Amino acid sequence: MSSQEIILVGAPLDCGKARRGCLMGPDAYRTAGLARALTDLGHRVTDEGDVVPDANDTPDRDGLVDLGETLGWTTALMRAAEDAMQNGLPIFLGGDHALSLGTVPGVAAHAAKQDRPQFVLWLDAHSDFNTLETTESGNLHGTPLAYATGQTGFHGFPPLPAAVPPSQTCIIGLRSVDPLERTLMETTEIRGYDMRAIDESGVAALLAPFLDDVARAGGALHVSLDVDFIDPSHAPAVGTTVPGGATVREAHLVMEMLCDSGLMTSLDLVELNPMLDERGRTAHLMVDLAASALGRRIFDRPTPRLM
Repeated sequence: MSSQEIILVGAPLDCGKARRGCLMGPDAYRTAGLARALTDLGHRVTDEGDVVPDANDTPDRDGLVDLGETLGWTTALMRAAEDAMQNGLPIFLGGDHALSLGTVPGVAAHAAKQDRPQFVLWLDAHSDFNTLETTESGNLHGTPLAYATGQTGFHGFPPLPAAVPPSQTCIIGLRSVDPLERTLMETTEIRGYDMRAIDESGVAALLAPFLDDVARAGGALHVSLDVDFIDPSHAPAVGTTVPGGATVREAHLVMEMLCDSGLMTSLDLVELNPMLDERGRTAHLMVDLAASALGRRIFDRPTPRLM
């Protein structure tokens, strides 16, 4: 992989759910050596520090966790994401997954100005396809993909600068989907693959056709990597543990295929809660996965294409 300009953007938001701790995520990634790992691969890395949420006087709403604060982060991260895209490949250091309420629309706005279709790869145990009207928990970290794809039910949120069509979105790793969000997903063309699909077909067979679609369209590809994509036995530092997730090797294979494709244009690293980690184990794994996506490998051998 050729050298790239990598922009680190901290997003220490912790308002997307009731359990706290993700606000320490950005500094945990820094302490685990993310910048050094990418610099060692030949990339030029700039750390822009942490985004500050916009002031927002929207009153909280019954049944929703920290709506006003989440809206402040959303508008601030939309701007930060669009700005960072002008300077290189941004990595957004979370923070809980509510950060993607801002990052995905922000990178999509940049792609639209370039007349490029925006694609999204969502690596997660959860589909995050609830709306403000369907969420049972009120945790807004379970809503960003529905918002970014232009679903209704987000009264009070800013208009999307550019929506990502569901058909240009792929979720891999699913093992916890609420009934109402599953019903909503089934009305769209979103691609959603659960762990059974990985067991039956292998992760490469699921990911390769999606990457082919991105390449054919000349698209930009945003990747959103949630800690809980990986099985909690390997990555315990997450408050939304669901057993039966991806193995470390499956996660690295996804990242290596992304690197081989050369298609990734932005990356979220989300839901790391250092309070729940074991001597930095999960933070170091996430750093290693980011490095795999950006060129780290044992031998220079691209993944064979499946027939």
